[in-house]
Amino acid sequence: MTEINSLGAQAAVNPQAGKAAMTGELLRLLQPQSGLLPAGESARAEVMSLRQVGQDFQMVLRLTLANGAQAQVQTSGNQPLLQGSQLLVSQPLDSSNLLIQQVANRRDVALSRLDTSQLPIGTLLQGKVMTSQPLPGSPGEPTTFRALVSLLNSAQAGATLSIDSPRSLPVGSLLTALVQGDQSLRFVPLSGRQDQLAIAQQLLAQQGRQASLPGLLAALQQIQDNGASHGSLRASAEQLLAGLPDARQLSDAKGLAQALGNSGAFFEAKLLGGLPGGMGSDFKAQLGRLAAQLLPGVPSNSMLASAATAGTLAQALPGFVRHALGMLGQVGPRPPPGSFPLPSRLLQSLEGEDDLQHLLRLAAAAISRLQSHQLASLQQTGTAENGNVQTTWQTEIPVRQGPDFVPLQVKLQREETPRQQEDSQRDSRDPLTALWRIELAFDLPPIGPLQVQAQLIQGKLSGQLWAERPSTAQLIDSHLGELRKRLLSRGLDVGDLACHAGTPPQGPTTRLEQRWVDETA
Repeated sequence: MTEINSLGAQAAVNPQAGKAAMTGELLRLLQPQSGLLPAGESARAEVMSLRQVGQDFQMVLRLTLANGAQAQVQTSGNQPLLQGSQLLVSQPLDSSNLLIQQVANRRDVALSRLDTSQLPIGTLLQGKVMTSQPLPGSPGEPTTFRALVSLLNSAQAGATLSIDSPRSLPVGSLLTALVQGDQSLRFVPLSGRQDQLAIAQQLLAQQGRQASLPGLLAALQQIQDNGASHGSLRASAEQLLAGLPDARQLSDAKGLAQALGNSGAFFEAKLLGGLPGGMGSDFKAQLGRLAAQLLPGVPSNSMLASAATAGTLAQALPGFVRHALGMLGQVGPRPPPGSFPLPSRLLQSLEGEDDLQHLLRLAAAAISRLQSHQLASLQQTGTAENGNVQTTWQTEIPVRQGPDFVPLQVKLQREETPRQQEDSQRDSRDPLTALWRIELAFDLPPIGPLQVQAQLIQGKLSGQLWAERPSTAQLIDSHLGELRKRLLSRGLDVGDLACHAGTPPQGPTTRLEQRWVDETA
């Protein structure tokens, strides 16, 4: 199956599609059947399947005879009949043909227009090309091709669309198009959709290799407190732990921005931007240097330790991390791709494994966990089915809480219309006009696991909190009034605030496409 690349001209929905009269059309039987129908009798027929072979259209018909018996025949014709069409047919003297006397009912008539109330302008449609044939035209004019496309997504999934295109669309190929009006579509390349599918597949494998951060941080604290530890390893542990933020830093806007910037979510962006100076405090870069230092057979690597040569770090990181990740085993069931928050996963020390080998596995698993967050961000970034542009940033920040560290999982989503995005790129609008969604997840003793879901649009904030412990839910609910007052004092218009016991319901996540390919293709 091939993909359809972007077309230079818009594809227009043909308003006359489906109106052609089929009465009197002869269908050729691929296997002549003598005596199929007695002379002068007719039978009801239903089109079971349709496919194009060259310039012909092959259809499987299910005939219902007058005595109630049924038979299936394979036919070929010059015009396509959609699956589900109801016909009245008879057999002439020639046993190799069937004569269509009447198209009694068209259950699945090809759409001649798009209902923009169900498919708003900007909706991303996906479909499979069922048929394609050139239309007769005047000499010297460009050839126009008519195609029947089966829709695979949106509220019209399963319907058939008749379109006219300046280019022949390969039968069986997949296409993606943007709704521009009730009779116009703009085709877009499928490569971006395939990239999203590759991200989802990589994320599924990546999440099976990741593990929670507290195990690594606890091991680094032991090395930091152990005076007998190797000097360079102890220094690396102290540097990594000292760079992690505390809860007070996150209460300040600049401190929070700094913590997000150093969380590892933007590590590759820093490398691409040629910013080696920002590597020293980046959490993912520090984990990479620690893994390089621990990797068996790798000597002390001053180039990686200095972070001054970002290009060398970029080349070295994938190799030794892949090697370390190869030693990880499966720990517990895999979470579904794109789930938030990532569940806790612990690595147990293997039999015969020394402390440094276990520390290396913990470091590699921590890198994989950050990569899982990054892949989840990519998976949830792009054009949604409603045409809006969605951008997601997901990461995890270990926050110092007394002598311990509490991982804070953060997901930020911005959703805006294409026009809002154009305005924002021209710096001509307030970014708060977009819809922002914020999700937080952390496990803070003694209140236990807590998740926060908030939404901000036009300066109005609403949110829900979910506490797994009922006593915590009651405590938070009793303080929601105070929280509202503090938010109002910051200039926010506060909507609904509520706290629930348990965890948020896990429904279908927002996807760029609900269906990638036709399984029967």
